[in-house]
Amino acid sequence: MKPKNIICLWYDKDALAAAQFYAATFPNSAVTAVHKAPSDYPSGKAGDVLTVEFTVLGIPCLGLNGGPHAKHSEAFSFQVATDDQAETDRYWNAIVGNGGQESECGWCKDRWGLSWQITPRALMEALGAGGDEAKRSFGAMMTMKKIDVAAIEKARRG
Repeated sequence: MKPKNIICLWYDKDALAAAQFYAATFPNSAVTAVHKAPSDYPSGKAGDVLTVEFTVLGIPCLGLNGGPHAKHSEAFSFQVATDDQAETDRYWNAIVGNGGQESECGWCKDRWGLSWQITPRALMEALGAGGDEAKRSFGAMMTMKKIDVAAIEKARRG
């Protein structure tokens, strides 16, 4: 049964490549269907891949090859909670190392311009602690690109 609500992500022409990358990178992710255009459309021809159904970490998505008219922005991002530094490194390095780009405070973009937050649970717990622990952890995070779990834990302890 198809869910009533899925996330639609607009791509210029690489929705299938993006979906395949996400499926290979994240657990509980897969490409579930590929639909080709039945006729020519403003950004493509009949037979081109028009939409791709896929899941990312269990979240249902639809990739739409809509052409160059709409671009991704930080207004939408996937936030991936990680359990340790190894998992943080694995996801960060996969995204950035596949033509993506680093940003600040655990944010990065994949090569298609989609934003990701690779967020260790240790950071969220430190920020959730409130008070001085949160303030020190937040200050440490503000100096980072990829989150360093050991540095967050050290800052939390004071």
